[in-house]
Amino acid sequence: MTDRATFVSLEGLRSRGWTDGMVRDLLGLPDVQGRSPRQAVGAPVRLYLLARVEAVERAREFAVCARAGGVAGLAGPRVAAEGRRRAVLATLRAEPIRVPVLPPAELERRAVRYRREVGGAGADDGAGTGDGAGASLARWQVGYLRNALRSYDALLDGLFAASGRAEAERLLRYRVYAAIASAYPWLAEECGRRMGGGGGGGGGGR
Repeated sequence: MTDRATFVSLEGLRSRGWTDGMVRDLLGLPDVQGRSPRQAVGAPVRLYLLARVEAVERAREFAVCARAGGVAGLAGPRVAAEGRRRAVLATLRAEPIRVPVLPPAELERRAVRYRREVGGAGADDGAGTGDGAGASLARWQVGYLRNALRSYDALLDGLFAASGRAEAERLLRYRVYAAIASAYPWLAEECGRRMGGGGGGGGGGR
């Protein structure tokens, strides 16, 4: 996956073949917005995550919009929102989810530390013993890994309609937990529980 700290300006998007209408319809709001310190008049700066841009460019909706001359937004905000929803869903299906692969002992150490950080001073320092403790450790490990993959949440940017965003969040949740289960088979049961909306015990959230 492209470094998610790399950004593209609006001019950079235009040089890649984007029109202003395509930016509005397929990307939505910029990831960074402000004023340029290099311009005396305080020129506005709009920056978009390169990884998000590239993911949308791989989606079929981008090619369709480009062939149409980037005028999808002229049909109205509802059509534009639908085009953005479809582009985000296509991006989520195509984007590879790269899970950090750690030795089991290192993953356990990081998960316990993460649990202490999100649980506050009262959180357990370790997993203890027994089956219950093993389940708790699995929850902490999955929670830690899900937090490590938070950068993928940027793929949801530009979705504001409740139905479209909820659908995209479900797809992202499924893909992230499926990727974690593939990288760490012993965490598959906990990942399956979370795919089904079982919650985020151990501080893992969505």
